[in-house]
Amino acid sequence: MIPTVGLEVHAQLRTSSKIFCGCSAAFGAEPNTHVCPVCLGLPGALPVLNARAVEFAVRAALAFGCTIHPVSRFARKHYFYPDLPKGYQISQYDEPLATGGVVTVAMEAGPRRVGLVRIHIEEDAGKSLHLDDAGTAVDFNRSGVGLIEIVTKPEIDSAALAGACFSRIRDVLVALGVNDGNMEEGSLRCDANVSIRADAAAPLGVKTEVKNINSFRFVQRAIEFEVARQTAMVETGQSVEPETRLWDPGAARTIPMRNKEEAQDYRYFPEPDLLPLTVSMAWLAGITASMPEMPDAKRERFVRDYELPEYDAGVLTQSLALADYFEATAAASGNPKAASNWIMVEGLGRLNAAGMSIGDMRVTPEALARLIRLVESGRITGPTAKAVFERMFAEGGDAEALVAAGGLARVDDDDAIEALVRETLAQHPVPVAHYRAGKRQAFGFLVGQVMKSSGGRSDPAKTSAALRRILDSE
Repeated sequence: MIPTVGLEVHAQLRTSSKIFCGCSAAFGAEPNTHVCPVCLGLPGALPVLNARAVEFAVRAALAFGCTIHPVSRFARKHYFYPDLPKGYQISQYDEPLATGGVVTVAMEAGPRRVGLVRIHIEEDAGKSLHLDDAGTAVDFNRSGVGLIEIVTKPEIDSAALAGACFSRIRDVLVALGVNDGNMEEGSLRCDANVSIRADAAAPLGVKTEVKNINSFRFVQRAIEFEVARQTAMVETGQSVEPETRLWDPGAARTIPMRNKEEAQDYRYFPEPDLLPLTVSMAWLAGITASMPEMPDAKRERFVRDYELPEYDAGVLTQSLALADYFEATAAASGNPKAASNWIMVEGLGRLNAAGMSIGDMRVTPEALARLIRLVESGRITGPTAKAVFERMFAEGGDAEALVAAGGLARVDDDDAIEALVRETLAQHPVPVAHYRAGKRQAFGFLVGQVMKSSGGRSDPAKTSAALRRILDSE
């Protein structure tokens, strides 16, 4: 059985006010303080569309290569939840703002393209707060905050690709400045529609929808669980039911929420209080002209101009801050490939292990560039450079100052290297005897011991030459 997944990404638009009223859209205020008759759905209150929200939605559609329609329409989507005060959500249905488009995802096996169905504009609901032994409270501060929903085609074939696709969508939206990417605060959420089938030629299976997943890791784990659950059901002769489920991160499983609604269940009809949304060619051209360089274009430029591998370029363009850090390091060092290697292996490796981001990096691009130049000039060895980087990562500081203070400069004096070699050979007579008996693999061990005794500072080429000369001549 193979999985088929489609994503629905809900991204709050980074406007200062809500989409149909003037209430603040800021997160974190006291409950029910950012409300008015419009976002509370009181009788007689009329919505007024936020132009900035439309601009942000258009920017997102342009970034993903969507077709932006000159006319789109809002519709009422009816369902009854305590956090939906009007009893319906203002959304778009059969005439969305944009259709088509693609998300390009960097995977280790090469780039993958995930097609988009649509991007449409809608308003967010309030938030239900389930209190211990005290019922449920509702905070309407979020009610009416502007959203876009980005819907992919059901052509994602693995949980890993789904997680990477969600991550790439976030990268683009954050680079545009239309979303803050803060999943903990709920400004970016993902629903995953999951089904299985026997092979790629078989019809799509019955899908379940896993709602409101708020991390890349949880998206991947929820899909993996759901695929395993559905596969087990099919293999034991059970039928997969179309339903909406929730991901429970504590139990690491999906749990039933309700039967899956179909479009007719929402009783869509055109929103009578809003005119059709018209996007003029002149306005669209102005937005297009002001678009920043997008991650996909940046990735292609990194491959072309810096001659980086496709995968490296994809990693380095995951965020605007990371791409800027790389370019500053490459410019200051004059060696883009070395800059890429240091950032990806030493920098990102340590940041990820510490749960940090590039914005937390104590090593400035200029400081990393000076470290790279120290290695290139031969003043320090590779192992020494890694030790210096570890100090810089933990404490900051300048590479040259750390090298000078620690006496870490490369040892390339012939007499000093010979003394190190002879001292090491005297300490390891057995490997010496093995080498001289014809077991040449002992040579690598002895090189490593000399380098270890020098603290990684001995010139590797001179060390190997001196070691071989002494071993072969005595």
